Amino acid sequence: MEAKKLAGLEPGSVFGYFEEICAIPHGSRNTKAVSDYVVDFAKSHGLRYVQDEMNNVIVYGPGTCGLENHPTVILQGHLDMVCEKDSDCPIDMATQGLDVTHDDRFVFAKGTTLGGDDGIAIAMGLALLADPTIPHPPVELVCTTEEEIGLLGADAMDMSVLQGRTMINLDSEAEGIFTVSCAGGCTATIELPVERRAVYGPCIRLSVDGLQGGHSGADIHRKRANANKVMGEFLSRIQKLMPLCLTSFTGGSKGNAIPRSCRVNLVAMGIHLERINEIAQTLQEEIRAEYDEPEAVIQAFDVDALGGNSLTTESTAKVISLLCSAPNGVQKWSADIAGLVQTSLNLGIAKLGDRFSTTFSVRSSVNAEKKELLAQLRALAGMLDGTYSQDGEYPAWEYRKESHLRDTMVPIYRELFGAEPRVEAIHAGLECGLFSERLSGLDCVSIGPDILDIHTSRERLDIASVQRTWRFLLAVLKAL
Repeated sequence: MEAKKLAGLEPGSVFGYFEEICAIPHGSRNTKAVSDYVVDFAKSHGLRYVQDEMNNVIVYGPGTCGLENHPTVILQGHLDMVCEKDSDCPIDMATQGLDVTHDDRFVFAKGTTLGGDDGIAIAMGLALLADPTIPHPPVELVCTTEEEIGLLGADAMDMSVLQGRTMINLDSEAEGIFTVSCAGGCTATIELPVERRAVYGPCIRLSVDGLQGGHSGADIHRKRANANKVMGEFLSRIQKLMPLCLTSFTGGSKGNAIPRSCRVNLVAMGIHLERINEIAQTLQEEIRAEYDEPEAVIQAFDVDALGGNSLTTESTAKVISLLCSAPNGVQKWSADIAGLVQTSLNLGIAKLGDRFSTTFSVRSSVNAEKKELLAQLRALAGMLDGTYSQDGEYPAWEYRKESHLRDTMVPIYRELFGAEPRVEAIHAGLECGLFSERLSGLDCVSIGPDILDIHTSRERLDIASVQRTWRFLLAVLKAL
């Protein structure tokens, strides 16, 4: 048996279950295996469970001695992860587990995202239910799926099987922050019909690389450039000097991740490669200066070919118009909470096939503003003779003025760590909104350990923060 790479880390049970989860491929829409893993856990521990067609799993844990009759508490996290990896990483994340390891401070995966968002939540829930010596009230461990692509699992879940009206969501990524409200959201898609023809001329490859990327909600305000938007500007500047015919376009892979790179092949006439690279150098300098992107690299390369099956100049012009005209990033800041993004969107995916398709992650804590932004995208699609669709819409989670859970958690945190927790709203999407909408009177707070650079291959889970969060969670459960 292969030695556990996280052996020796404390809490041992939490990191043990986390490593087992990391060994199972569990990207969005690939959650059957990890869902069955949770079911097998429930069976082996004699616990009642429910598994549905979306691979959501609920595991019911009875209260321990003296707490059997206390109100039920829901512990909630999601089973799916965002699968991103470095270009030179050989791991097939659809079929292979992660190469997880650690140093003195962090747990991480070599060349890929770690899935600490939200595997650590599931690991904590399993560790709790596996240990009969840990005092806790009755617990409903709710493990949802497809959270990363629009909260689809939670949206499809039959919540009538839940008794709890107190819920601790474990999907936050900053220790000491109690999240009590979040934005609602939606995924929007614009597709443009395109025409192709045989085009003859020098073939050129354009690339945008080295951007920081990040979470389309939590990091949208951090002055990080969007590779798809940068490529649109690059193409626009070249187009002003010469006719262009796109052959291929690939930018971003996840709607909820700010794209780090973009690749384009095109046929260009009437300008030398050196002139295009001059444009690239100027744009690169501008991006590095305007955004927090010190490692941005924008380049053009000669392709050893003449011509290809490319888009017409008219179709190419529509693609460039869409990329340049589409809104992106922060659209409005909250007037009530300083520094909180109220409305935003992210052009997460752009790709050329039979049609040119773009996918946007739209978020707002104000429903009317979300609808207005979606209407803007719909109008843009119509102007370019394209089609518009949307799915995965989920509600905002509104602030609860009176909260027994929050009032219990704050003094416990203060006593344990000698510091005041921050009670905040966030712009990122959480499943709490769906649960609050459907479970009348739900009292909910979201917490979690420090996870850095989520949704990127630089993702790191802070070991000491996991230890403190686990200690805090156990203290709260004992008090409820």
